[in-house]
Amino acid sequence: MHLTAPASRRTGIRDTDGMAVASFVLGLLGLLVLNVFLGPIAIALASVALWRGTGRPGRAYLGLGLGVADLVVLVAFMQADNTVSWSF
Repeated sequence: MHLTAPASRRTGIRDTDGMAVASFVLGLLGLLVLNVFLGPIAIALASVALWRGTGRPGRAYLGLGLGVADLVVLVAFMQADNTVSWSF
């Protein structure tokens, strides 16, 4: 029976750093397109990254803020034209 070595702590930190950066990128992209999907994903990734203790908390907080901004923009445009989507 072959057992693999347990994951090192560095792998876990790198994963959470990746989640923090991904939340930032998705939150930023969500301001332009698909904010109904990308906003909640950015919020979830940022929350998990912060909960796991990312080495990039600034990026995670930016991703969290941008994810919330995505949803605020969505609600504002929904109120303006009474639809679930918006375009330029």
